[in-house]
Amino acid sequence: METKHGIDAVMLTEADNVATALKDLAQGEEARVGVGERTVLVPVRQVIAFGHKLAVTNIRAGGEIRKYGEVIGRATQDIPAGTHAHVHNVESLRGRGDLEAARKTNAV
Repeated sequence: METKHGIDAVMLTEADNVATALKDLAQGEEARVGVGERTVLVPVRQVIAFGHKLAVTNIRAGGEIRKYGEVIGRATQDIPAGTHAHVHNVESLRGRGDLEAARKTNAV
């Protein structure tokens, strides 16, 4: 399936290190990732389903996952560029009451 403007995935900012797949991406293809007016080519190393995250750079274990210009999580293991970034290798940092409670406790 050809996507609008010829891109396969999108990032909102240059600071992002994951892109959102605009179609199912097959292992072995080269994804065209749109960021602003630029298009970056990322070799796809494993199947990425429509709507899921594709690592566009190598992300080290413990490193931030940045999407839409925001930190949304932390890598629980190394995530090579071109692979799936999802619950199996990303710890969410959003909507977590335990982290909010810890921030309040440490602020005292």
